[in-house]
Amino acid sequence: MARAPVMAAGGIVLRRGSTPLLAVVRQRKRNEWVLPKGKLDDGETPKEAAHREVIEETGHDVAVHEFLGTLVYQSGGRSKVVHFWRMEADGGPVRKLMNDIKAVDWLTLDDAIARLSREYERAFLTQIGPIALAAAGLAPLSAPESKQDSEPVSPLATDDIESALQTLTPAEAASVDELRHGLLQKVKAWLRGEA
Repeated sequence: MARAPVMAAGGIVLRRGSTPLLAVVRQRKRNEWVLPKGKLDDGETPKEAAHREVIEETGHDVAVHEFLGTLVYQSGGRSKVVHFWRMEADGGPVRKLMNDIKAVDWLTLDDAIARLSREYERAFLTQIGPIALAAAGLAPLSAPESKQDSEPVSPLATDDIESALQTLTPAEAASVDELRHGLLQKVKAWLRGEA
């Protein structure tokens, strides 16, 4: 019998400035750089959990904005389902980091993608990061072309993304496929006016 998935939530946390920055956190136990997120407490909605976890893991109070998507992956022999919202931090930290977190860094989107330790989180942020920046009005969704013969600027070339996807474990690949399917369904629902 399949075990119930672990439900979690987190944020793609932005900080405004001359260059917009995103938060990544370093776990103390595994010494890995990850997106801020955590498990739901009993009776907590995913959005409430996302807000609480981001405050605990980044030390910053945040404003929670629109839902960005869901990441599903294998953790400890179980599926972990993580819902993410776009969030914005304003000002400095308001509390100490929780004990599970060693550090928080604020990086550009490209640097945040490169810093993440887990390939499936890098793939997720590669897709969702530009959407979060565009939703915040901090960057266009697609880079404009300045000349007819130039190509649009992209955080990662398609070949790089495909190469990265080839290195995924079967569980990580399934998570990326679920992410793509979920995003497609959300876009279709949005286009139908259901979201």
